[in-house]
Amino acid sequence: MSMTETTGAGGTSKSTVTLDALQTPCLLLDEARLRANVDRMKAHLAGLGVAFRPHLKTAKSLDVARVAMSAPEGPAMVSTLREAEHLAAGGVRDLIYGVGIAPAKLGRVQGIRAEGANLTVVLDSAEQALAVAACSRATGDPIPALIEVDADGHRAGVAPGDAEALRAIGTILHEAGALRGVLLHAGDSYAIEQDPEALAQAAETERRAAVLAAQTLRSAGLPCPVVSVGSTPTARYARDLTGVTEVRAGVFMIGDLFQAGIGSHAVDDIALSVLATVIGHQRAKGWIVTDAGWMALSRDRGTARQRVDQGYGVVCDLDRRPYPDLIVRDANQEHGIVALRPGSAADLPDLAIGARLRILPNHACATGAQHDRYHVLDGSGGVGAIWHRINGW
Repeated sequence: MSMTETTGAGGTSKSTVTLDALQTPCLLLDEARLRANVDRMKAHLAGLGVAFRPHLKTAKSLDVARVAMSAPEGPAMVSTLREAEHLAAGGVRDLIYGVGIAPAKLGRVQGIRAEGANLTVVLDSAEQALAVAACSRATGDPIPALIEVDADGHRAGVAPGDAEALRAIGTILHEAGALRGVLLHAGDSYAIEQDPEALAQAAETERRAAVLAAQTLRSAGLPCPVVSVGSTPTARYARDLTGVTEVRAGVFMIGDLFQAGIGSHAVDDIALSVLATVIGHQRAKGWIVTDAGWMALSRDRGTARQRVDQGYGVVCDLDRRPYPDLIVRDANQEHGIVALRPGSAADLPDLAIGARLRILPNHACATGAQHDRYHVLDGSGGVGAIWHRINGW
């Protein structure tokens, strides 16, 4: 394979490579679909009068961030401090680290802030608030903090009606000049499938919890300038965001089969795929063997809990047209077992050794984590750039 590359400030490499020339397995990103997904979400949220803060936990890429953010400086949200360091080095200034802060990480947070990024942390306990307050006073740099509020019992956060806890945490932060507001994530929306009314209700439940928590802080004389909510399903189906200042969402930009199963977007909106090569057949079993196993696709089987089980991914041709009922039925470390969906009456395609396939992922975050770069497809269907992505914490 020959390739001519020039690397830009964001780690972007220009190339002129056809899909047939790529080493497999590798990660493909359809730039047109990515941009269309972002534009659609931005228009929806602008119509509801709120700001959009893209979550970069799926993309983990400065180049994708620049597509999604409203300005080169942000805003954006991250799920690891490694992501925060990567984006801050690229000039992003408005960042939220969206995982509950561990006190031992506060030194690293201060280091990122010292480099010029306004990095905000998230917490849901008085213990965390005391650690943030102590670090803020010791350094003279108040670390902005958002109180995580539990929208639906999904994972973490203070109950929205727990006024005592909200006021106690808020007071500790406010006295150190660190209180910024509240943040919610409606994670239970991921359990809803193809039900727009139920998803809209989940968005409204999230909004009401956020507004209640904000009002509780304000009634105690505490500031709450930021009321931040978000998940891909609730962002997509929200109808009223009164009282909310920003919405966060991320996986919708790239898309996956799990979110398509929920109804957050269509299968045709999925911008990510894994390029694989046919390396063998087990004709008596109805198998086509590829070089993309779970090390390339991930072990995620989230769609197994949905109405349509997509195995380890949906199999498409090089133009991204899905073969009827063809999925990755099983996966070993470096071998993918492609076969028809159980019960299908479709014909198994006759794919020769060396044929190229594109596999749509169950979970874009997990599949992306197996790779260190995106091969970015241009309008001609060839690779127009390489966008580097980062992993680790």
